[in-house]
Amino acid sequence: MTNGVAIGFDTIKPEVDFYVHELYPLNFFGTTVYITTTHVCTFIVILAIAILALAARRSVLKTKDAPSKFAVGVEIVIGALIGFVNGSMGKAGKKYINYIGTLFIFVFISNISGLFGLRPPTADYGTTFCIALISFTMIQYAAIRYQKWGYLKGMFEPIFLFFPINVISEIATPISLSLRLFGNILAGTVMMALYYGMLPWLFQLGIPSALHVYFDLFSGAIQAYVFCMLTMTFIADKRNVEA
Repeated sequence: MTNGVAIGFDTIKPEVDFYVHELYPLNFFGTTVYITTTHVCTFIVILAIAILALAARRSVLKTKDAPSKFAVGVEIVIGALIGFVNGSMGKAGKKYINYIGTLFIFVFISNISGLFGLRPPTADYGTTFCIALISFTMIQYAAIRYQKWGYLKGMFEPIFLFFPINVISEIATPISLSLRLFGNILAGTVMMALYYGMLPWLFQLGIPSALHVYFDLFSGAIQAYVFCMLTMTFIADKRNVEA
């Protein structure tokens, strides 16, 4: 069903929509691929982050005697991110501040983009799986660099018969990271779409703001925090650094 949702009763309006839509077809080496709503919303999120970053840089560089409120806010956010990473990774945190900070900002703004009428990019598994793969690559790089042959040896512990189980455990890392984020954000997107679609317009005044605060803002912040915290925990564990 393309214009509505069938869940066993007829109370849902046909305009309920929480799907990823194909917007523009492209021919890619003989295969048709599509620019979707996820691509467009991701581009908007990245553009918003770039504009905020340029504005923050300009505000901080212009600061001479009395910093502006915006510059103070930027310093508070940066200080909080540095404290967050260092508090979780200890001495190793210095090398990962840029990545974890960028990851947190992207995931957080993607999660709350529903407040601005977008479909959150993180409500698409293609997005969450890709960023989970990037984190997984960094986790494996840390393991190989700091454990060297000990990492390969550990795959056969406590006995060599545990090798398949240990491999599955490693492969499960990006899958669990991506599914956790995807499931929570998609659930909020579906709940809000159902709310707007099932109830008359009178009940859509005022009440949705509280739901948006929970599903978009609160839940979005929590999921960004959890994703980054798990990434740092896995990296610190591979480096044998106490988090």
